[in-house]
Amino acid sequence: MEILQNLAFGFGHALTLQNLLFCAIGCVVGTLVGLLPGLGPLATISLLLPLTYSIPTGGALIMLAGIYYGAQYGDSVSAITMRIPHASSIVACIDGYQMTLKGRTGLALFTAGISSFIGGTVAIVVLASLAPLLGEVALMFGPADYCSLILLGFFCVSFVTTGSLLNGLAMCLVGVLLGSIGTDVISGQQRYTFDLPFLMDGVGLVSVALGCFGIAEITKNLDAHEERSPFSGKIHLMPSWAEFKRIIPSALRGSAVGSFLGILPGGGPVIAQFAAYALDKKVSKYKDEIGSGAIEGVAGQAAADEAAARTSFIPLMSIGIPENPVMALMMAAFIIKGIQPGPNMISGHPDLFWGLVASMWVGNVFLVVLNVPLVRYWLSVFRIPYNVLFPAILFFCCIGTFSVNNNLDDIFTTAAFGLLGYLFARLDLDAAPLMLGFILGPMQEEYFRRALLLSRGSFTTFVTRPISGGLLALISVFVVWQLVAFLRAAPQRSLAASSS
Repeated sequence: MEILQNLAFGFGHALTLQNLLFCAIGCVVGTLVGLLPGLGPLATISLLLPLTYSIPTGGALIMLAGIYYGAQYGDSVSAITMRIPHASSIVACIDGYQMTLKGRTGLALFTAGISSFIGGTVAIVVLASLAPLLGEVALMFGPADYCSLILLGFFCVSFVTTGSLLNGLAMCLVGVLLGSIGTDVISGQQRYTFDLPFLMDGVGLVSVALGCFGIAEITKNLDAHEERSPFSGKIHLMPSWAEFKRIIPSALRGSAVGSFLGILPGGGPVIAQFAAYALDKKVSKYKDEIGSGAIEGVAGQAAADEAAARTSFIPLMSIGIPENPVMALMMAAFIIKGIQPGPNMISGHPDLFWGLVASMWVGNVFLVVLNVPLVRYWLSVFRIPYNVLFPAILFFCCIGTFSVNNNLDDIFTTAAFGLLGYLFARLDLDAAPLMLGFILGPMQEEYFRRALLLSRGSFTTFVTRPISGGLLALISVFVVWQLVAFLRAAPQRSLAASSS
């Protein structure tokens, strides 16, 4: 009953005309930011941060939060329709884009929209009921625990890849190598920079994502010399009852995964989408279809993406620790307004805390109302001839890449990864595991070094810590399971090879 009273108190603040307006502005801006290649909530919030000086405290925080979780849905739209992802929508490129190629773009976008609503709703319930407790759980994770958790993420590569496990692991290792480019933070040594100044800070995630997915897809389509028409005639937006029944379980699983991983520092939407996709590919009734345009491949990752965006506010508002760069900017907005996020925020500023939580559900409704009915307008871009469309896409890719660091070298880097992505496509190598390795590799190295520093070089810390030891035991079970499955399938592969 106390939670309901707190939410009713929060809705009393969130449903004022002023806060509704700021929430709507944040959702619209966030969606547009997500649609534009290369841009994202981090750059947008940083640009709009000075405006918080002149905007009322509640409205400013609600607007910035709306930009963040609104961008998650916009990310999915660009990934599904044009195979141009942001960091939080890489997995959407797999099944979402396959559905586009099969003329089911409307269904894919509807699935992403309704799954995002489910994920956001579940996460808000978690945020409202478990924020103080889950903040303490996040504090229990040490460097060794995070290292083992990320290692488990690497072993999920067999579920993320659409090709063979060996190819997936190889691409994952390529991503790890790319992620290690730049200056080592601890020793100050340059690694794999070839004495090129623009590589001293490493390769940008935006350059790798846009190159290996967006530009590579454009190059592959131009090489195919065929007219692309993802849909024709009427747009089938609403799913059938059978399709809707496939969306709900996957969205609920993704919501649970995203709600949990969003709490952990270093987690958030990026890792949540991979974890939700891996889970669906293992437990779904339609797991054999995932990777070739299955609804579950869109629903699970969209729900996890949106849920993780909401629950990532828990460490910030309950213990005062931002878990990703966007939350760091949100913390700056709190401090600008004279509010210190942390354990005392709920008791010291209940109107802001519960008002922000309630506004997230209001924003959820705004996103559904804004985006699901407007799917037909998003799809109208495909009525433009492709020889006119692809230069515009390349232009926005260049603008998005340049806007990150205002550096022309980033554009050339993106072009290089575009050629590399095209080579991967011709060799039937999936780029999604590469992105997984690129994102998790530097994090793994950082937590590994921290763990060894704290243990004075003793590797036993990874086994003696209960959380880390439990995760390593789970990895061992996973490896044995995969090995047994491989050995069982060996006779069938031999029979297939002999018959061919």
